[in-house]
Amino acid sequence: MHEPVPTAPAAADKRPAGKRSQIRWLMVVLVALATAIAYVDRANLSVASDSMQQELQFSDELKGIMLSSFFWTYAIFQLPGGWLVDRYGPRALYAIAVVWWSIGTAATALTRGFAGVIGCRLALGVGEAPVQSANARVVSEWFPRKERAFASSIFDTGSEFGSALSVPLVTLLIALVGWRGSFLVTGALGLVWVAVWLLVYRSPRKQRWANRAEIDYIEQGGGRTEEKELDEGGKEPMKWRDLFRYSTTWALVAGYTCRGVIIYFFITWYPDFLVDQQGFSLLELGLFGAIPGLAAMVANWLGGLFSDWLVRRGTPLAMARKIPLVIGMLGASTIALASIAPNPVWALAFLTVSYCSAAVSTGALLSLPADVAPTPRNVASLTGVQNFGSQLGGIIGPIAIGFLLGTGQFAYVWPLAFAGAMCLLGAFFYAFVVRVEPLDEQRPMFG
Repeated sequence: MHEPVPTAPAAADKRPAGKRSQIRWLMVVLVALATAIAYVDRANLSVASDSMQQELQFSDELKGIMLSSFFWTYAIFQLPGGWLVDRYGPRALYAIAVVWWSIGTAATALTRGFAGVIGCRLALGVGEAPVQSANARVVSEWFPRKERAFASSIFDTGSEFGSALSVPLVTLLIALVGWRGSFLVTGALGLVWVAVWLLVYRSPRKQRWANRAEIDYIEQGGGRTEEKELDEGGKEPMKWRDLFRYSTTWALVAGYTCRGVIIYFFITWYPDFLVDQQGFSLLELGLFGAIPGLAAMVANWLGGLFSDWLVRRGTPLAMARKIPLVIGMLGASTIALASIAPNPVWALAFLTVSYCSAAVSTGALLSLPADVAPTPRNVASLTGVQNFGSQLGGIIGPIAIGFLLGTGQFAYVWPLAFAGAMCLLGAFFYAFVVRVEPLDEQRPMFG
């Protein structure tokens, strides 16, 4: 019998060593920009809806359906979206996804009624569904474990930046070129990004701008590249259905569902709470309402840096991820105190602490799929499964809060107590059910 000839990382060996290049940071900036564009495109409708309503003549009830329709396909396609990223790789899938949703965005300019807008929003949801999974796959390929949480925080702040940018940008575009023109311009942003992406993005060993020192740094630090795992006699990816045999997978969904409740509170009921419960005027809402979100952007980065710092100082990976996760979810439960705060200043302070605490958990949370995936080609699939939980929280939270408000008992006391309790439940899942090790090293629940 012949001994197997080991596969050498030829692409890396032919490069000069030299000082380590930093191309991995360019890659995460690229996906952060794509995430920002995605959020601009999904928020465009919210800003333009009043102008559209005047021209297209649809009711407030239909407007509500129109605003929610994006999430129907966005939630459903999380699961196949992640599988497709693993099957075809982030370079191809990301390009296809952005072209798809950019066309859906631009096509909104051509609509002549409610049904056309709904169709475009459904297409947008399909196109944007793989984004989080592709982002996680890029980070898992390009970053060692000790930088993965911070890199995840960077791409996640793309969502916050895009949300913040969408209001002034779309408002300006509507003033200059009308609401139809605003959809054409924001749709074109994605197509420009795709051209840059296809020119720049490659996996580490195929990216000629990355030198051998950087590739070695990534791979020796735990970067999940397919080439590296093949060199080491890599195994076949776990079948998609088999991911659900493990309690960790279900805990990822459950924990993110709990976190989604509080995140979507700040997207949905938060302005009403400040105006109706705390007596904020519209001017005060505009001046002070952005404080929790702006502070959370900083907390997001700090949480990622903290998790990576723990890894670098030798803390076991499980603890380095769970400490910011559990602390963050416990801190987020302070939202329950906002409804009984003695004055609006204290209420806003509790909300800021809550939102920042949830943001502290982000980097570690988004690193988990790469940490527990049995192979690189399972990372995006697990991310899609996990992100489906966030959308469940986005569906459950606003409905539950609305129902509790509808009882007329104690105003926001019970709704915010419910949100705080969900944070405590999420902390339980991350502390005691999630295991931060590859799934194939864990005992399955069944099968």
